[in-house]
Amino acid sequence: MLVAWLLVALAATALGAEILQQPLLQEISTIPPLGFGTWNLDKSNATEAVSTALQVGYRHLDCATIYGNQKAVGEGIKDGLEKVGLKRSDIWVTSKLWNDHHDPAKVEEALNDTLADLGVDYLDLWLMHWPVASWPNHQDTENYIDAWQVMAKLQKAGRVRNIGVSNFSPAQVKDLIATTGTKPAVHQFEIHPYLPQSDWIKWHSDHGIAVTAYSPFANTNPTYTPEDDDPPLLLTNPVLLRIAARRRCTTAQVALVWGMSRGTIVIPKSSHADHIKENLGALECTLKSVDLDSIDYQSETYLRRFNNPSKSYGVKLFQGLEDS
Repeated sequence: MLVAWLLVALAATALGAEILQQPLLQEISTIPPLGFGTWNLDKSNATEAVSTALQVGYRHLDCATIYGNQKAVGEGIKDGLEKVGLKRSDIWVTSKLWNDHHDPAKVEEALNDTLADLGVDYLDLWLMHWPVASWPNHQDTENYIDAWQVMAKLQKAGRVRNIGVSNFSPAQVKDLIATTGTKPAVHQFEIHPYLPQSDWIKWHSDHGIAVTAYSPFANTNPTYTPEDDDPPLLLTNPVLLRIAARRRCTTAQVALVWGMSRGTIVIPKSSHADHIKENLGALECTLKSVDLDSIDYQSETYLRRFNNPSKSYGVKLFQGLEDS
């Protein structure tokens, strides 16, 4: 699904110094496989970071209500599009429904707020962030069917082009499809060399659901609290360092190419212009099968899921998956 776009992108980058991802039709099959993530972008620099990302060539932005920075991201979209001379339709914008708006009466309100904050009149992709609903003065519960049905109606109304999910278990995805008859276009979940989830990715491929990999740099994400038995920071992992030196890439680029080689969409984040450009440079980094095999092997030693809020939600998440 994503291979054809990736080949076009790699060919395009080989033609010139600028790494520009081509404008695209708003279909899942053409979503750029290398996006710009906005998780943990502080409101103080989110506008500049997003504008920079668009200026250097990103055409895919991953956002969410809970990130608390969508207004600043929206200003960055406006500034970046103006400086590059692009239209809204030239970029892909994803956002996510937060847990506190799973009440069917509140779903459209959440979308209205997101569109207003981002300064756009539609989303290319709207994900349900978690299969969990937060209710005022009540414990969080596993709840997703009713909100999903409203999301599907909003898609039919043209307010969002595609809908999907994030952080669902196999049983939850299957239940969602069986109960509603509406299949997610995309499923976003944690994937990196310490949590490859190969069988889970294959299941999605077999069922025509695209996969977005968040936290492609694993425990480099500052949100994850370090523990004594943690594996080495992914970007200082000796195996990735050796591959990076051999292929004249950076370790960040190596991690991203590994993710894209598996058919997943990757969404690295940085607030620094140099790193924003470096990450996009993964489109110019070429790895060989021996490199990919060496990276695959890291999970044999360091299998680790870093994002699992099951205890805080009081809901069992990721059942049936690696390191749940």
